[in-house]
Parts: sequence; C-alpha cells; structure tokens
Amino acid sequence: MTKTIGAPLELPNCPDEPGVTDIRIHRKFTHLSASDAIYSQRCLWKPIDFHPASPGCLQTVGHVSFEGRMSESKPKPTLREKGRLMSASEIERTLVRLAHEIVEKNNGAANLGLVGIKRRGVPLAERLAKLIGAIEKTTVDTGVLDISFYRDDLSTSGLRPTVTPGAIGFDVNDRDIILMDDVLYTGRTIRAALDALFDHGRPRSVQLLVLIDRGWRELPIEAQFIGRKVQTTDREIIEVKFNEVDQQEQVLLVERVD
Repeated sequence: MTKTIGAPLELPNCPDEPGVTDIRIHRKFTHLSASDAIYSQRCLWKPIDFHPASPGCLQTVGHVSFEGRMSESKPKPTLREKGRLMSASEIERTLVRLAHEIVEKNNGAANLGLVGIKRRGVPLAERLAKLIGAIEKTTVDTGVLDISFYRDDLSTSGLRPTVTPGAIGFDVNDRDIILMDDVLYTGRTIRAALDALFDHGRPRSVQLLVLIDRGWRELPIEAQFIGRKVQTTDREIIEVKFNEVDQQEQVLLVERVD
C-alpha cells in the first residue's frame, strides 16, 4: 500500500509511455521503505533515495496493466546505423524522375489522383503533386489514406493491418489513382490500403509508387514506380526521414542488434 505524507507532487510521465499522465503522489518519502511501491496508471515506481529534496527519489521498475497486474519492461532493441542510402538532394532528384515517369505513363495528369498512405506516403504525394502540376501546368488532387497497425515494427510476426475510417479528401470514383508509400516490404500495408481505397469508391485504375523497394514480399504486390531498389536482410530496416515528419531529409539503412 502506498504511504502518503507531505505536499503532493506530480509523478513524471512514464518513460516508456510518453504523454501518459500519472497519478499524484507525495513529496516526502521519509516513511517509505525500499519495498513500498507507488503505482501510477501504467508504471510501477519505487523510492531509491529517501531525501525529500532529491530529484531522483523514484525509479521505474516495471509496468502495471489496466487490470492491475505488473509486467516486466521489455528491453528496446538496439539499432545500428549501417549507412545512408539517399541524401536530401538524391531524394529530390528521384522525385523529379518519378514525376516525369508518371506523366509519361499516364499521358498527362488530367485524370490523376495521388493518395499517400499515412504517414510518410503523404509528403510523397504532396511533393509529387507539385512536381507533376509544374510539368503539366495543372492542379493534381491529393488525398490521405490512414491505416493503423497492431504490430512489432521490427518484424513481420503478428502483423495485422486495420483500416481507420475517414475521407480520403477527393472523389476516387473513375479516377486513375496512384497509391504512395515510403517503403515496400511484405506488401501487407498495400493490401490494407487497397481494401481501404475501394471502401471509398471505385477508381478506374490503381498504380503504386514507393520511394524504396526492399524486397521480402509476402503477397503478390509490385510497384509500377520505384525510386530505388535495395537488397536487404531480414535484420535490416529502411528508415525514410522527411522534413515534414522527421525534421530531417535522408534514407538510412539500419540493422537490428540483439
């Protein structure tokens, strides 16, 4: 049971759950023993320094589920950067090339609609719409497809994509749609995106554009427009970073280290 004396003090946010508001505890820990535990919404804290003025009086030792059971904190995997695949200027040149390929293959841009898969497919669609618009002297519609995942981002086990309902932003019926994403991997993201797209209407055609194709497909899905193909191992991860999302511009190859 938590013992409380003295003036109240807000617990810091749980380090593994940013933004989680923790319950209020009390400033003085002189009557707390090392075995006493303070439970917040998701973290289990224990006193490590009984001096009331010490800023380091608490440490997290685990997590507490919503049912009140404690679970061990899972160590975060270590990632080692292996190299930079694309710089900002290389990304820009690649997008210019892709814009011209799109215009050539579609005989212009009159019926085009670009749909970015959230998150990093969105800046791709917006940038390419501007480039195509400048080439064809027209405005190209862009939209957003929001797909949420319940998964471990570092593996394909347990991958279960689910579609978040919401308007794309324009009418997709009888349009030539180009789906856009940053990395093509197993194909499950694209499968979910296609399901979502057809929930919103019936396009005349659907094409796929990706900045990076890293292989390892689990479904028969291929892109018509590819920025760069990169051969990877199952321990490697492609990190695409855009200014609009990450405040930096580059593509990195990193490796999971056990």
